[in-house]
Amino acid sequence: MRDLAPRYDGFIVDLWGVVHDGLKPLPGVVDCLERLIAAGKRILILSNAPRRAADVIDRITEIGIAPGLYHHVMTSGEDTWQHLSQRPDAFYAGLGPAVLHLGPPRDNGLREGLGLVVVEHAAEADFILNTGTWGWEAETAPYDPVLREGAARGLPMICANPDLVVRNGDQLAICAGMLAQRYEEMGGIVRWHGKPLSGIYETCLALLGIADKSRILAIGDSLRTDIAGAVGAGLDCVLVAGGIHAEEFGVAPGQMPDAAKLTAAFAAAKVTPTYVLPSFAW
Repeated sequence: MRDLAPRYDGFIVDLWGVVHDGLKPLPGVVDCLERLIAAGKRILILSNAPRRAADVIDRITEIGIAPGLYHHVMTSGEDTWQHLSQRPDAFYAGLGPAVLHLGPPRDNGLREGLGLVVVEHAAEADFILNTGTWGWEAETAPYDPVLREGAARGLPMICANPDLVVRNGDQLAICAGMLAQRYEEMGGIVRWHGKPLSGIYETCLALLGIADKSRILAIGDSLRTDIAGAVGAGLDCVLVAGGIHAEEFGVAPGQMPDAAKLTAAFAAAKVTPTYVLPSFAW
């Protein structure tokens, strides 16, 4: 990052797999953020976490990412909550109050302050709020019965985290995006929030306040969300190779894959980052 930093004024930085592993900051990250802040750079943390931005700030502070290391936090959960609160379009205006929530208790804050009625079964619901799995499951099969019932009833689903998988320590677990994909396969209607959708990048650019997009660099570890989203928003971007694709690349965190594996991955994803780094470090 020391070579890239002088070329940019603002940085949109992914969280899981780039800044931390779910349990602790990744090696070199705190030092890198400190150096960027000292150089007068603007830093925005952008996460597909299905939680309010304030809740994510509390969590990353607990694991060692202090508030002084960035300027703003934006999340797919915050974007979801704002849409549920403001009801800005016909899709949201047409939702009833009864919600079936798929997700763990730590995501319950996403339902607060919205006047929703939480129900336990698809038969009672007006829509499904999908923030992920109840635990750290590795497959969607346990959720098929409720997904099938919701799709059969035509219940709209709101996906508050487009990620398919996440690394929790050394373990990969499925995310809300995997359940949403399965729901669409069953014929269900899904409204997605977060990366790679353009709306959340528009919010981030407004928060950064940097008019020249060529002076903004996005950093992430997922080709499908971080890199595709940045490219779609017209931003230069860095793929952190030691993140979510590390197993696919056959590398340990902090290592660089060979060029052939990178080329194959870019071709499969139909997107190419501006740069590739082994990790988010100075």
